[in-house]
Amino acid sequence: MYFLAFFITLAFTFYIFYKVKQVRSNRPMEKKWLSAKASMALGLFVALFGVNQLVLFPGTITYIVGALFILIGLGSCWAGFKLYKHVLPYAEREAKELNGN
Repeated sequence: MYFLAFFITLAFTFYIFYKVKQVRSNRPMEKKWLSAKASMALGLFVALFGVNQLVLFPGTITYIVGALFILIGLGSCWAGFKLYKHVLPYAEREAKELNGN
């Protein structure tokens, strides 16, 4: 159980980290890139929270709510990954142009 709590905390920490970096960034493509990473971290957080609920509280309602959390979390991870793959080349190009390399 403690390893799930550790990973839940770690995923939420990464979410906060990427959101703060997104707010502080001045580059538009980098903001989208960091938003995608934050979306993946938040999705992982929600999915792991759903798994944790399934393990801790067995019951019919918990299974339904936990499955819903897992599906929403995995969907957010998938959408974030798709956005990450789409925006990465643009963010790299933007970084090269603005750094002068």
